[in-house]
Amino acid sequence: MTGEGDGVELTVVIPVFNEQANIEPMVRALDIALANVRWEVIFVDDDSPDGSADEIRRLAQQDRRVRCLHRIDRRGLSSACVEGMLASSAPYLAVMDADFQHDEQLLPQMLHQLRGSDDLDLVIGSRYIAGGSTGALPESRVGISRFATWLARLVLGVSISDPMSGFFMLKRALLMQVVGHLSQQGFKILLDLLTSGTEVRYRELPYVMRSRQRGESKLDILVSGEFLLLLLDKRLGHLLPPKFLMFVAVGLIGAALHLLVLGLLYLHWGAPFWSAQSSATLVAMTSNFLLNNQFTYRDRRLRGKRLFYGLLLFYLVCSLGALINVRIASSLYELEITWWLAGLLGAVVGTVWNYAMTLTFTWRKKRLAV
Repeated sequence: MTGEGDGVELTVVIPVFNEQANIEPMVRALDIALANVRWEVIFVDDDSPDGSADEIRRLAQQDRRVRCLHRIDRRGLSSACVEGMLASSAPYLAVMDADFQHDEQLLPQMLHQLRGSDDLDLVIGSRYIAGGSTGALPESRVGISRFATWLARLVLGVSISDPMSGFFMLKRALLMQVVGHLSQQGFKILLDLLTSGTEVRYRELPYVMRSRQRGESKLDILVSGEFLLLLLDKRLGHLLPPKFLMFVAVGLIGAALHLLVLGLLYLHWGAPFWSAQSSATLVAMTSNFLLNNQFTYRDRRLRGKRLFYGLLLFYLVCSLGALINVRIASSLYELEITWWLAGLLGAVVGTVWNYAMTLTFTWRKKRLAV
């Protein structure tokens, strides 16, 4: 395959993770669908262990229209889409998945709509208007999608039929207007675009969602949690960072676990209070680290040896907070404050310290992209 390297009119941005088998078929499908368009495709790979980036670079050696944006130590569909769009100079930008559930044959019609109207910023592929369908998507997934659509409309007031669509095309002018206001949280970049403080002029086109041909769905409970964080972030007007909200939620779980362990050791097993408080602190610290690694910092998640060393570093930098925690709780208990309140207040102080250290040392954000 050969393609034009200059004057690209349309960039198709496709975020990928473990999609190696879909890369070459997708390029062939785009070549057919966009036969009369000066196009390129930017695959944004979040360091897939299956060799997706290597496959993209192999194809890029054969076709200059294929590009690879390889991100290291970062995850997230929304941020991947934004970085891919910013890496392009094309006046029109499309976003779609690599799993063939989106109909690439609709891309020329989307482009035609945007070319022909000065009063249109965005064209959305919709499953929920006349002519559209969720196809063979399992009923459980359809139910989740419809619930998320209802929730987005309720919380954010969006009126389009399919705000959860991951298939759309926009003008670069719109991206540059809203990019500074995007949350880039979670996996629904369209919803982020629509609720970023600018009136977006849009049109919806129907498409029938196809069955995934290869690979596995990325939708899981973590992605659902990120969607809820996006809603909160938009509703609160960026008042509190989404990661801070998640950190607080994890902290509440840690506090409950702390009190449970403290109560068991102190009340039921008769351990000295200082010993029970120390053990409960260690358990809560470990729990907070693992949950934050899994949820709060999913995009920077530590794995393998890095997970072990990260835990040791977390213990180290939080040791002072733990000592303060135990000392404050013990002092309050000696002042005849009830055991559970003394333990809770000590845990709160420790949590504040741990959050500061988390931002500074444990999950430092890396910005490397190659």
